[in-house]
Amino acid sequence: MSVLAVPLAETETTLVVRARQGDRNAFGELVRWHHPGVVNVVYRMCGDVQLAEDASQEAFLRAWQHIDSFRPGSSLRNWLYRIAVNAALDILRRVQEKPLAPVDSLPDHDPGPGPEAQLIQFEQSCLVQRAILSLPGTSRAVLILREYGGLSYQEISAALDIPIGTVMSRLNHARDRLREILEPHLMMEKEYD
Repeated sequence: MSVLAVPLAETETTLVVRARQGDRNAFGELVRWHHPGVVNVVYRMCGDVQLAEDASQEAFLRAWQHIDSFRPGSSLRNWLYRIAVNAALDILRRVQEKPLAPVDSLPDHDPGPGPEAQLIQFEQSCLVQRAILSLPGTSRAVLILREYGGLSYQEISAALDIPIGTVMSRLNHARDRLREILEPHLMMEKEYD
């Protein structure tokens, strides 16, 4: 076994302690564990694979630089998601609007349906993504952490440092707004069925 290898039984808490002591390998292992979730959340904030990778890299860099501010006993995932959402919002402020890629175009996506079904799926995906991207950043962050990140209201509250009532209000606003945006399109689809 390599000196740099991290034992499988090592816990996240142990890795955090080691990372706080300056152990880059321990932090690298934490990145490996949390990278897919962070990229997923950030991708849904940005709507662009390259921006998501850039924001994720920025988020992990910020996390490394501020690992001492992480409160032991709290959720590392929530802490990382909060940093990632902020990095995504920062990147979105810096870039001009770009053409949208479908939500399901993350690498390793294997579309099984035929060409017609793929086109319909692509169009629906772009429609939903445009609707999500049209939401204010604060509502979008809550929606994405809940629906795509799988966080509970309490976890979102902790990750974004806002009261649970605000989480619920923003989530309700985001869902209502998405319904308003998407409902006319859903009605058109029903007419064609």
